[in-house]
Amino acid sequence: MFIVFRLFIKLLTLGFSVWLFLCAALFAIMWLPPSVFARQLGRIPGPAMILMAVMPFETMWNAARGGALREGDPAPDFDLQRQDKSGRVKLSSHFGDRPVVLVFGSYT
Repeated sequence: MFIVFRLFIKLLTLGFSVWLFLCAALFAIMWLPPSVFARQLGRIPGPAMILMAVMPFETMWNAARGGALREGDPAPDFDLQRQDKSGRVKLSSHFGDRPVVLVFGSYT
């Protein structure tokens, strides 16, 4: 009985070590640029994706991609070309003029 218990503990320790290594590897990949992250994630075989169900994916994602801005911080200035290429838009040129809403996302 004691031998079975020791074997169980060793297997449990091995399983936890593998899980911890995979979490660390995924967390490291999350810090890469989005295109590289997507390419690396695409290399993971389908059955292995099931392991993500037991990983703290959202917590790691928020830590890796959360950024330094917090609620109440001023938005960083940027300068972008207009979609119709008729000129440029600079965020700081609208400060104090009227409220500005920034919408990030994809509409495709």
